[in-house]
Amino acid sequence: MELKIAILPGDGIGPEVIAQAVKAVEAVCRRFGHTLSSASAPVGACAIDEFGDPFPESTFSLCSRSDAVLFGAVGDPRYDNDPSAPVRPEQGLLQMRSRLGLYANIRPVRTWPSLLDRSPLRAEIARDVDFVCVRELTGGMYFGEKGRRDGSDTAYDTNVYSRSEVQRILDYAFRLARMRGHHLTVVDKANVLETSRLWRQVAMEMEKSYPDVHTDYMYVDNAAMRLVCDPRFFDVLVTENTFGDILTDEASCIPGSMGLLASASVGGRTAVYEPIHGSYPQAAGKNTANPMAAILSAAMMFEYTFGLSGEAEAIRSAVALCLENGVVTSDLAAGENACSTSDVGDCVAEYIMKGTI
Repeated sequence: MELKIAILPGDGIGPEVIAQAVKAVEAVCRRFGHTLSSASAPVGACAIDEFGDPFPESTFSLCSRSDAVLFGAVGDPRYDNDPSAPVRPEQGLLQMRSRLGLYANIRPVRTWPSLLDRSPLRAEIARDVDFVCVRELTGGMYFGEKGRRDGSDTAYDTNVYSRSEVQRILDYAFRLARMRGHHLTVVDKANVLETSRLWRQVAMEMEKSYPDVHTDYMYVDNAAMRLVCDPRFFDVLVTENTFGDILTDEASCIPGSMGLLASASVGGRTAVYEPIHGSYPQAAGKNTANPMAAILSAAMMFEYTFGLSGEAEAIRSAVALCLENGVVTSDLAAGENACSTSDVGDCVAEYIMKGTI
């Protein structure tokens, strides 16, 4: 099979971790006989520097022509403390999601047996955690009308959802639950927010069409508590954009490092696969960042876009072997036992080629 992949390294540690994901992809292609066709393009702060635009038309064109996108991160300290900046790196990410029609963000959360001691939760709570967060990605407060009034002393962000947007993401979540443990938790704040009442109304209407899926409803504050007290309760969790952003970052701590969490943004023709950890500029260029999330995002790409579950499992098995053998970066290792970003990437690629499954 020919794989056409757009590589968008982005800012901060993005280029370093995506380089390791590409090593894994190349190893899979060699082992399984696929042809890789890839090209790179800028996004975020580096694109602003070059084009004055965080998501240039040339980048959008490359994404549109590709089967999938491997994306690193956007964000730069030059913009973090400058609220008056007219153009920001994060706008590139929002434009990419909007223009590619990526309405669903999929974040699997699982714990690894060899890393239970790294979880901030007790081992008996963290053991065997395996659920998926489905976050609506192109609506809500992040995309609603926003601005200032009263001489800029009053600010507002508008949270808006239409029935069709809610139905679309809930349908995806119901179907995903059918493929997993047949349990869907709809997270909202229906006791306070009108948008949440719409979400709950639509979900209660739709659950009748999925009688094989056990559907329950949970306020977002209760869900945040349940994630750390009883994470094994969840199978598929679905929620709106802002709640999803916060809850998935909270959930990312459960395995022991944010550097282990992969994600897929799907819905349009070209899906985007990215680690959830952001640009982490403090570590940029130091060859210390954990590349596992980017590598596991590549595994999701093989499974979700290309339907190649064996190739995806080859990557996950290689990652598991690295974790078991202590081939990890400083966020998971003790002092001098830490490996570099590139060393971890090399080891994953080597294990893939050896055939660990």
